[in-house]
Amino acid sequence: MAMMLRSLARPLERCLGLRAGGDGLMWHTDLKPHASGDYSIAVVQANKNLEDQSQVFTSPLGTYVGVYDGHGGPEASRFVNKHLFPFLHKFATEQGGLSADVIKKAFNATEEEFLHLVKQSLPVRPQIASVGSCCLVGAISNDVLYVANLGDSRAVLGKRVSEDKKNKVVAERLSTDHNVGVEEVRKEVEALHPDDSHVVVYTRGVWRIKGIIQVSRSIGDVYLKKPDFYRDPIFQQFGNPVPLKRPVITAEPSVLIRKLKPQDLFLIFASDGLWEQLSDETAVDIVFRNPRA
Repeated sequence: MAMMLRSLARPLERCLGLRAGGDGLMWHTDLKPHASGDYSIAVVQANKNLEDQSQVFTSPLGTYVGVYDGHGGPEASRFVNKHLFPFLHKFATEQGGLSADVIKKAFNATEEEFLHLVKQSLPVRPQIASVGSCCLVGAISNDVLYVANLGDSRAVLGKRVSEDKKNKVVAERLSTDHNVGVEEVRKEVEALHPDDSHVVVYTRGVWRIKGIIQVSRSIGDVYLKKPDFYRDPIFQQFGNPVPLKRPVITAEPSVLIRKLKPQDLFLIFASDGLWEQLSDETAVDIVFRNPRA
């Protein structure tokens, strides 16, 4: 079965007419093979400092895709880029293959290691306590797809359907957007904090947790997870620490497991920068209408 993994790449390039060297397209790779088909990848820079990372790892045993959308600085996304896949490999080897448990253990280990780095770095760089990253991971092994997510990056599947003897493609979203702009997520956060009527507030045009952050799950953002940071004298010198009774965001990923079918054509993994511009269906249509040999 042929599958194409595309991380922010050709759909955006085709849609906006981007080419290397202009309009923020930093770099891209053309098609490369992986165990189930081909993939390509590209990075478009939005901010002055690039805070995002992405990676693809291919082996005969499986294909792994990661998109890490950083905020507050590049440290968390770079850390995830370096440590998450090795943890996945370690736990999958120990447990004889991929599973939801293996993926959750890898996410948790990455979070704990980053927390350790933050504690070490705090005296010289207190701002690191407010650095975080969304984290979207896809893995294909033995025709089974795993998608794990923290934050509002998104994985979308393009699958073929036959109607009236015509082949068309439809989009199926495979990840959960952990963003309090989504009413269901907002209610989820509010339900966890019944004693805090201001845990989610509408400010600067969007809903934000504590008026600060839109995503409800991430790696890092330690100052929104560890109440003791509010009392740390070093951290108090930096900005306005947030008084917490308990963590207001988590690093617990949502995980989807799905057996791939012959009508499943391709996957798009991308940060919210793409999905703010294109609907799932539009992105899938762009890929489907621009086939490559």
